Amino acid sequence: MIKLICTDIDGTLVEDGTDKINTELFEVIKTLKEKGIMFAAASGRQYNSMRALFDPVANDMIFIAEGGNLVMCREEVMAISRMDKELIRELIQDIEAIPGCNVLLCGPSEGYAKTDAKELIELLTNGYHYQMRVVDDLTTVLDQTIIKVALFHHEGNADELSRIALSPKWEKREEIELVCAGLQWMDCIKLGSNKGSAIERIQEIMKIDPSETMVFGDNLNDMHMLARAEYSYAVGNARHEVKEAAKYVADTNVNDGVLKELKKLLNNLEQQ
Repeated sequence: MIKLICTDIDGTLVEDGTDKINTELFEVIKTLKEKGIMFAAASGRQYNSMRALFDPVANDMIFIAEGGNLVMCREEVMAISRMDKELIRELIQDIEAIPGCNVLLCGPSEGYAKTDAKELIELLTNGYHYQMRVVDDLTTVLDQTIIKVALFHHEGNADELSRIALSPKWEKREEIELVCAGLQWMDCIKLGSNKGSAIERIQEIMKIDPSETMVFGDNLNDMHMLARAEYSYAVGNARHEVKEAAKYVADTNVNDGVLKELKKLLNNLEQQ
């Protein structure tokens, strides 16, 4: 029997960078909980942004935020992964040297961006509803807890630019993992701290086996998560690598693919 369901948000549940979610999902989450099935949302988003999106059921679910580096339940921290200050300083320098790219530093409760990153700040503030602090120099906030560094590319070429400018150096270092989180995003996270490790931690705490787990994703930063579930789904609009890794393919995000599969599951449970 399924005991844990986890879905990515952007590109899987909603369109990238929006807060337009089918509110029918909220009743489904409540019904799942009544039947002993825990629902979790996993995203590269900030925790505050995720919680606002799921506000009506925020106390009935688990949040895997910042690409798996922060796990929250009912405002309590279940897991957190902190990055080394000098490592962050070096990443800032390397990313800022790439034309057209900005840096986002992610803390547990707020993000940090430079004053001149106007497009990035606009997207995060108005699209994702982030709590943001804007500074002239990102190295001035390194005493804060930073759990993720993200590269943002205005024209949506983050994956290719990262492979050219960052991968040759950082893959040899084996200290961080570069994970594509969307056309404009490349997440730089502590090696071994990802959505999959977050799912594993939840499974350990709640005594849930991968055979009792269902997950949904669309992008490369969901791959570790798919590996932690017997019932792994790619949505119809997912990258081909994700579809190949998943056992099943659901409908697209704009056609409520995740919601359709959850309703099928509940219908099957009713008939048992």
